[in-house]
Order: sequence, then C-alpha cells, then structure tokens
Amino acid sequence: MTMQQRKLGSTGIIVGEIGMGGMPLSVNGRPTEEDGIRTVHAALEQGITLFDTADSYCLNSTENGHNERLLAKALHNRPEVVIATKGGHIRPDGRWETDGRPEHLRQACEDSLRALGVEAITLYQFHRPDPKVPFAESVGTVAELQREGKIVHVGLSNVSVAQLEEAREIVTVASVQNRMNLFDHSSMAVLNRCEELGIAFLPYSPLNGMGNAHGIGSNEKLSRIARSYEASPQQIAIAWLLQLSPVILPIPGASKAVNIVNCAGASNLKLSDEDVAELNGIAAQITA
Repeated sequence: MTMQQRKLGSTGIIVGEIGMGGMPLSVNGRPTEEDGIRTVHAALEQGITLFDTADSYCLNSTENGHNERLLAKALHNRPEVVIATKGGHIRPDGRWETDGRPEHLRQACEDSLRALGVEAITLYQFHRPDPKVPFAESVGTVAELQREGKIVHVGLSNVSVAQLEEAREIVTVASVQNRMNLFDHSSMAVLNRCEELGIAFLPYSPLNGMGNAHGIGSNEKLSRIARSYEASPQQIAIAWLLQLSPVILPIPGASKAVNIVNCAGASNLKLSDEDVAELNGIAAQITA
C-alpha cells in the first residue's frame, strides 16, 4: 500500500503517517522473536518507517533493552527507518518506576546506543518526569547528551504544557509523546501547544491501551461509523487522530502482523466533518 507521509515536527525527517509502537513485542504476553520480527516487517511493507521503543520495554530489569535489540535486529540495513527510543523508566522486578537522575539517564543513553547499534540516536525522549528529581535537571542531562553528539533530536513523554515550556527553555523539543485517543482527551492542551509550535505529537495508546484495543468496537457510535466506511473500529480511531492535527503521528502497538496491517489502513481513510464531530463526543460521553 502507499501510505501518506508526514514531517516529524521541525526535524525535517519525513516518515509514514502512522508509526508502530514496539512495546507489545517485549512485555507480558509477547510473541516469539521470530513472530515479533515478522510483525515489524509487516509494518515496513505497509509503509511504516517510524518505530517507537524504550529501554524499559522488557519483562524486568534483567533484560533492559529487549525491545531495542529486537527492533535493531528486525530493521538492520534500513536507512529509511527512524527508531525513536526513551529513557527514564526502570523495571525492578517487573514494576514500572521512574529514574530521572542525570547519572541514570547517561547510562540509559549509552545502553540504548549499544542496543540499537548506532553512534547517535535519531530521537531520544525523556520517558516520564521523576518526582524525586527536578525536571530541569533531567532535561538538562538529555540536552548535554545531544551536545555530545549521542542524540540528534530530543523529545519528551508524559508531560504537561508547563513542563513542555520549561523544557523549551533548555533544549529544542522535537516531539512529545503523551496518551491520547478517542476515549481520553486529557492531553488535548499539550497537543494544541505542540501544533502551535510545530512539535510532533506521538499519541501512545491510540486504541485506548493494550488491554482495550480489541474491544473498542463495543462502543456503539464507533462501531456504527466504522461500518459506514467498511473499516474496522481501530482504523476509524486512528483516522480520527490523524485528522485531529497535522502534527500527530499515531504509534499503535502490535504483537501480530495482522493487527499492524489493520492499523495502517487508517492512512487511506478520510472521515466526514459530521463523523469527526460525533466521534469527538465519545470521550465526553464516557466521562459524563
């Protein structure tokens, strides 16, 4: 298929209109490595060239970098591909915890460079603000790593508008990765600010999270609109995101080839203004 393309914020990098999140390939319930690589290759065949990962996408801290290594293996000798990774989360005994200390971020970046097999990471995102560490201190460390040539572009994840503005005083921000989907509009103010600034917005959980993606069709409104386009509810949910803003690059996760192929089909959908307006009301209906 021919996928539409978008610019990755102000970086000048052109990627497919839809990316792929690698997390499901490396956490609980993950496929075999062979099937995981098959899923990545299916994404490539659909025109997907942006792959999102993190050093913490693994079962626990004994296998940090699992997803980075898998993507590096699957995407070897693919110069058109952008692998975006993140640092700032840790997985002690499988738990999700934050570590934004400068010494941790430096080590995490070095480990990611080795896992990906690159001299510089194209897009490195600070994974999540650590309440134990001043935000500016963590971002400042990532900015230092950029000046040292280990990072090309700097991004943020799980941030507020205030944190985005604070970070912009320290470094040029290329991307923001926050949760956003039909059912959760909590990052709308951040998205609006990113659009004003020309910063790429990578909505994670575009299908309402790993545990809910297959069930979104149970929403009557979404299911009815999907039938009218002869599309899946997942495709409609991603198409809605694409029409929400020109800076959006959805990154649906997938552990099976058939699922990422389905998601990629959203690139060719054009929703009517009436359907977009109706879909906009799903989140309000849920929170009412």
